[in-house]
Amino acid sequence: MMKKIVVLTGAGMSAESGISTFRDANGLWENHDIMDVATPEGWRKNPKLVLDFYNHRRRQLKTVEPNAAHFYLKRLEEEYEVSIITQNVDNLHERAGSSRVIHLHGELNKVRSEKNEQLIYDWSEDLVLGDIGADGAQLRPHIVWFGEMVPMMEKAVVEALTADIMLVIGTSLQVYPAASLIDYVPTATPVYVIDPHEVSISHNPYIHLIPKSATEGVMDLDSYLKKDNPLSEPRYTQEGKKK
Repeated sequence: MMKKIVVLTGAGMSAESGISTFRDANGLWENHDIMDVATPEGWRKNPKLVLDFYNHRRRQLKTVEPNAAHFYLKRLEEEYEVSIITQNVDNLHERAGSSRVIHLHGELNKVRSEKNEQLIYDWSEDLVLGDIGADGAQLRPHIVWFGEMVPMMEKAVVEALTADIMLVIGTSLQVYPAASLIDYVPTATPVYVIDPHEVSISHNPYIHLIPKSATEGVMDLDSYLKKDNPLSEPRYTQEGKKK
C-alpha cells in the first residue's frame, strides 16, 4: 500500500512562478489595503474595486506557469498517495497535473452567488457588476475573505489525520486556521517544512525545517523520502541549521 503524503502549500509555492505574495512589507496586497479587497465589508463598500482587483489577478494568472516545485509534487504521485491542501487561490497545482487538490481559501477561476455560496461557476474572464447567477444575485469572487468561514477546513483536517508524511511548503504557518493543520497529523509523523523565512512552531522532534525556497527545498526531499526511516539522520535541526 502506498504511503500517504499530505502537502500544505502557501504563497511561497507560487511566488517563484511570478505570482505576488499575499502581503508585502507594507501590509498591502498588490498596493491595495487588504480590508478594501479581501473582506465582506470591502465588497459591500465598493464591489467594483473588488471585482477589478480579482480581474487583474485572474488575468495575471494566465501569464504564469507552474514551477519546478509544482511538478515535483505531481511526480510524487508515482510512488505515493498525495493530497495537496493549498492556501493559494491559483490553479498552478492543477496545471502541473496534481490530481487531488483542496483549496482552503477559494479559487480565482471560480465565482459564486453573493446570496448562495453553493451556487458556484467556473470563470476565466473578467467579472463585472451585472453578471448574475441562476438565482438572480450578483456573482462575486469564490474567495474566502477575512471574517468568513473556511468551508474546506473540515475536509483538510481529515486528510491531515491520515498522513504518513506531511510536507509544508511556502508558508510560515501564521495564517489560521490553515496553520493548525500541522497539529492534526498523527504522533511521530515526519513533517518537513520548506520556507526561507522564519517559521514559528512549537518544539517537535519530528518536524524538520528546510530554510530554502520551494523549488530549492523540494530537491532535498528525495533523500528523506527514500529512507526507510526518514528521521534517522535529519539534515536540519529545529532551528533550521545544518547538523
